[in-house]
Amino acid sequence: MDGRKISAIFKKQLKDTMKNKTVLIQFIMFPLLVVIMDHSIKMEHMEEHFFVPLFATMYMGMAPLTSMASILAEEKEKNTLRVLFLSNVKPMEYLIGIGSYILLACMLGTGVFAVTGEYKGRELLEFLFIMLAGILISTLIGAAIGAWSKNEMSATSISVPVMMIFSFLPMIAMFNNTVKNISRLLWSGQINRFLNQLGTAGMDMETVCVLLANGAIVLFLFGMAYKKSGLA
Repeated sequence: MDGRKISAIFKKQLKDTMKNKTVLIQFIMFPLLVVIMDHSIKMEHMEEHFFVPLFATMYMGMAPLTSMASILAEEKEKNTLRVLFLSNVKPMEYLIGIGSYILLACMLGTGVFAVTGEYKGRELLEFLFIMLAGILISTLIGAAIGAWSKNEMSATSISVPVMMIFSFLPMIAMFNNTVKNISRLLWSGQINRFLNQLGTAGMDMETVCVLLANGAIVLFLFGMAYKKSGLA
């Protein structure tokens, strides 16, 4: 594993994102929305910073997943990956470079949520930690979709419905008990539940078990996609 190559991939993606508005907007949209909604909508009996855990869950389930899938599928379609691999860049070095870029970009957005939610001390650390865990899972799902897809269009057709399930199911669960029971089996549902209890209750065994189980499934699917796509 060559750190210089990983760093070069990271810098390359940073420059590419500045040109690719579709990817760039993924990192900006929800942090911007939560600032606007939190400061402009005030209703009686509404919890303080009501929109922060809601939009943070959507951001975590949407931005890293769709960005990773789109970037990987696009570079496969344009044969950029083949050129990189012929230049002695290993597949895992490429994935770490892209993944670390997406992780950093999403954590910067997470910082906006943390400031808007006025988290401090232990609450802040718990918020950043749980968001980091969710972003990692979401990024791996995106990598699996991108690796499996032949081109960017097919990646989009898969990633959009998958992203909508993980991003919007926790919101729908607020109004429907059946959906709530389903959402509790998903990592995004458990993270949303944890965020809504932040500061009042710690992480219980249900959340830990669901996150570990979902993480194991995602790692297995990513491993399959990694091998079958020819990246391995």
